Amino acid sequence: MEPQATNPSGAVPMQPSSRPTFLMCPPRHYEVNYVINPWMAGNVHRSSRQQATQQWEELRKALGEYAQVELVEPQPGSPDMVFTANAGLVRNGIVALASFQHKERQGEEPHFRRWFSESGFAVRDIPRVTPFEGEGDALFEADGSRLWAGYGLRTREASHKQLTELWGVEVVSLRLVDPRFYHLDTCFCPLSNGDVMYFPGAFDDGSLRKIEERYCRAKRICVSEEDALLFACNAVNVGRTILLNEISQELCVRLESRGFQIIQVELTEFLKAGGAAKCLVLRLDN
Repeated sequence: MEPQATNPSGAVPMQPSSRPTFLMCPPRHYEVNYVINPWMAGNVHRSSRQQATQQWEELRKALGEYAQVELVEPQPGSPDMVFTANAGLVRNGIVALASFQHKERQGEEPHFRRWFSESGFAVRDIPRVTPFEGEGDALFEADGSRLWAGYGLRTREASHKQLTELWGVEVVSLRLVDPRFYHLDTCFCPLSNGDVMYFPGAFDDGSLRKIEERYCRAKRICVSEEDALLFACNAVNVGRTILLNEISQELCVRLESRGFQIIQVELTEFLKAGGAAKCLVLRLDN
């Protein structure tokens, strides 16, 4: 029997959509006021909420052309709540709720729990002793055949066992070794045609072998460090469309040659906090 979600508030659950569906959070309280990753260092109190709002709206508008966008209400005291990808991981109406490593983000958890519950999702917890940061560190293959899961910087490898048990899917653990790429979605992006875009320098040798064993050379798109630092891999892929921060012309041409439409949205204000397009959305209809 499938687990049932409770809805204590009586709110109307989110209605199913024939379009891909993503969760976003308006940057009403966004700012950089602490340091929990290398991108934030030097950027404390240097972000512009006005510019961030303009950039976020551009991404929301662009994504809305290809998908349904749901919104969660931003909360005071949670400036990183805008990065909804970290809220949890969703599949088949079940969400594995994030268990944030840093106390600065743990206050987001009850707000996301409430949204998921009121929207009709079955909520499952990952214990605090095994931090897990949602879709930021766990990405399904386009066909759902496996789950790529990062660990080593913000998520514990031990949490992967619970993901395996929850969905009965193959989980491939990848160790992240570069603090600049602290979440898997900053350096690894499975694409809808079976290709993968990734930055090799973010992984240890064992993890690179796992990637190479599962993707033949023709399916691997290795991005340069220059593009990786522009968060090229932090991309939102909807069918044959890829939305991302501004990238090099060379990488854009490579992706277009594989049949993708590339939509570049300037997201420099969010780079100051270590996020870009994918960090700002959470897929709800896997």
